[in-house]
Amino acid sequence: MLPTTKIPIDITLNPTSKLQEVDFDNLVFGKSFSDHMFIADCIDGVWQTPQILPFGNLNMSPATAGLHYGQSIFEGLKVHKNEKDELLSFRLIENFNRLNFSAKRMSMAPIPEEIFMEGIKALVNIDKNWVPQGKGRSLYIRPLYISMDEWIKVRVASDYRLIIFGSPAGPYFDDAIKVWVEEEYSRSAEGGTGAVKAAGNYGGSMYPTQIANERGYHQVIWTDASENKYIEETGAANVFFVIDGKIVTPSLSKSKLAGITRASIIHILQYWNLPIEERMISKEELREQLKAGKVTEAFATGTAVTIGPIATIGYQEADYDLPKSDTWTVIPRLRQYLHDLKVGNIEDPFDWVGRL
Repeated sequence: MLPTTKIPIDITLNPTSKLQEVDFDNLVFGKSFSDHMFIADCIDGVWQTPQILPFGNLNMSPATAGLHYGQSIFEGLKVHKNEKDELLSFRLIENFNRLNFSAKRMSMAPIPEEIFMEGIKALVNIDKNWVPQGKGRSLYIRPLYISMDEWIKVRVASDYRLIIFGSPAGPYFDDAIKVWVEEEYSRSAEGGTGAVKAAGNYGGSMYPTQIANERGYHQVIWTDASENKYIEETGAANVFFVIDGKIVTPSLSKSKLAGITRASIIHILQYWNLPIEERMISKEELREQLKAGKVTEAFATGTAVTIGPIATIGYQEADYDLPKSDTWTVIPRLRQYLHDLKVGNIEDPFDWVGRL
């Protein structure tokens, strides 16, 4: 049975599912894709009738503007399935709002809420068998929005395409990670596009991350572009530290992404009346607190990773190993609470969870 939607969507079902080809017990993040994708085109400011089609390659001109000039943004969200076989989203309206925030910064046409919401609802219900159950498992949803003008002139495009597809996902990291404090390269600068999910932000991060990988680290901790003095983010995620009993995260700025998981964790910690500080953290302060043994936990946060514990922080010539997991108090509690919240095991006091 096809899903009922509030807007017309042309649906062409995939006659041959690839579901049986996927090893759901050994999922590699971002490598497998569900059977269908949602596509909505905006042509000269007018949104066309959206489609759901079999997942497949896109037909694009080599002159497609989004490939040349960077009008390309995206989002990431997860859909969970609980023991009742309900499909549950988490703070979906925040992903929609952030996508349009990114679109505004990149001079792209705003996306109507009903197209985004109804597209995800229809797509997920058609591909509901692709949503794995279990802790740390979900269907990761990737909305991608790009300019489609066939014109290699530097200008604001008139045609855009929204593409939404799904990927069954397990844990992003298998274990706690090692991170390197990066002092030469920067992720973004004040006044740039660091606060939006623009594709170019991630392209520019790959070379310094590759250098860190070659040194034995999984990710980098970015510092600010003007002085390389203050901690900003880690990899493609926000970062938290438990310092002397207080949970601390870098305050937001125009160079940092306002993570939805980050905001959720801050809200939960405040709800629990735990000490949480949003403030500037210098790399020197972090080093001194590490040397004094006052950093008892550290973790990256984001939709893909959810909460990714940090085992080691490398800074200049020294590695600082953090306490082992059997001493953690914040990470396991947050992990369990977020899981139970997202699958409906506990009451949702924040009205964050929706049924699709």
